[in-house]
Amino acid sequence: MSAWHVSLGKKGEDLAASYLQTSGFTIESRNWHCPSGELDIVCSQGDLMVFVEVKTRTQGPMSDPRAAVNRGKRARLSRAASEYLSSHEAWCRDCRFDVISIVVPKKGGKPQLEHIENAFQLMTAPGSCAWQPW
Repeated sequence: MSAWHVSLGKKGEDLAASYLQTSGFTIESRNWHCPSGELDIVCSQGDLMVFVEVKTRTQGPMSDPRAAVNRGKRARLSRAASEYLSSHEAWCRDCRFDVISIVVPKKGGKPQLEHIENAFQLMTAPGSCAWQPW
């Protein structure tokens, strides 16, 4: 990934974290890494744990960041969230997955932020247990 994309992503994550804190969320972790991948932001809202995937793009015809949270990405997020819950002994907490989409105008201006709560439900194969053990 080019330095420009890394910088854009970092700015987007900083903007998302600031937005979440202003909205009453408590940031528990940022850029949490494990063998299954990375969680951009892990935060809480009361007793609810929220895993937030941040997608930042510059404005243009292919600028819908939400489209990048496809089936494969959701599966990686699920595995990483499971590892997070296990490593923090937090399986008893209710959880959800949110997406924060940020579109940055090419010629300056204020970035457009959209917070999609409960952005996706994880699908499990028939007969298998859910990703959380309750």
